[in-house]
Amino acid sequence: QVQLVESGGGLVQPGGSLRLSCASSGSTFSTSAVGWYRQGAGTQREIIARMSTLSNDTYYTESVKGRFTISRDNKNTVYLQMNDLKPEDTADYICNVVLRGGAEFWGQGIQVTVSS
Repeated sequence: QVQLVESGGGLVQPGGSLRLSCASSGSTFSTSAVGWYRQGAGTQREIIARMSTLSNDTYYTESVKGRFTISRDNKNTVYLQMNDLKPEDTADYICNVVLRGGAEFWGQGIQVTVSS
């Protein structure tokens, strides 16, 4: 089992920045990928950033390229640096971990609101 806890969300003005953190605990030694998804009001959950923990290759959805950066440290924490935030980035942001055996775990989500 893997437990994920997000932090760092909140209200920010357009053009501002936030850094989300996802602290993981449990059986994280066999992780194959970590990622961030988001789900806005009335929309489907979408992947926005993902990183292979085997190769460190990254993927970003087109709408966040050049503005968001996914990273991780050696203490089982995954980050999402979000710059130049726009109102359309308003959503619940959810952390995701995939283990090498295919098991997938989700955080509870954290709200990000971009508004003036």
